[in-house]
Amino acid sequence: QVQLVESGGGLVQAGGSLRLSCAASGSIFSINAMGWYRQAPGKQRELVADITSGGTTNYADSVKGRFTISRDNAKNTVYLQMNSLKPEDTAVYYCAADITILVAGTNDYWGQGTQVTVSS
Repeated sequence: QVQLVESGGGLVQAGGSLRLSCAASGSIFSINAMGWYRQAPGKQRELVADITSGGTTNYADSVKGRFTISRDNAKNTVYLQMNSLKPEDTAVYYCAADITILVAGTNDYWGQGTQVTVSS
């Protein structure tokens, strides 16, 4: 059994910063890619950024240069540093990870989501 627990969301003014964290726990054999997605009201969930186990990163065009994804493999944790936040970044942010556990193989797991609200 695997859990992803997110933290760090909140309310911030435009131009401000927030740092999201997501820790994976449970009977984990290995973690492959980890990433952050977001879903704004009335919109589809979209990829924000992801990172491979080797550290290769990928970003949505809308956040390039403002957001930075990183991970600590020893802690099974992924981070999202969000700078220069804009009102259009307001959404529920979800952590996702591609995790291998011995009894069930490799599957995608999701966190419960954390609200990020950027006021203008």
